[in-house]
Amino acid sequence: METHIGDITHTIQLAIAPVFLLTAIGTLITALNNRLGRAVDRRRVVQERLRHAGDDEAPESRRELATLARRSRLIYFAILAAVTAALLVCLVVAAAFVGALVSIELSKAVAVMFILAMCALVVSLALFLREIFLAVSFGGLRLRG
Repeated sequence: METHIGDITHTIQLAIAPVFLLTAIGTLITALNNRLGRAVDRRRVVQERLRHAGDDEAPESRRELATLARRSRLIYFAILAAVTAALLVCLVVAAAFVGALVSIELSKAVAVMFILAMCALVVSLALFLREIFLAVSFGGLRLRG
């Protein structure tokens, strides 16, 4: 097994784009994590308000708690999908280097993992968009079509 410096150099060049993608996914996960923290904090405030609420304020607080629970669930699944995408991108990079070092053909496996990573990223972004829609809709800012 002879390793050529040219093969490794080419693999490093090919791995640069997925590494930038990992940076973008990391930023998305940070944004999702911040939104989840805000939703959890808001839920605590609403629960405290519900404890001291009268009969006329309780239904609105319960509706807001239900919306916050839905938003938290959406954010959780968006984070799950984004982390899955990041893991798949890491596997793409690792497989590219293993293929270059061992001189085996992994291009189909790399392609499949990259496609799965993109699908997971699309799911994450779609869930993120849905959560934002819920937050804006419940916050009193109705979207007009």
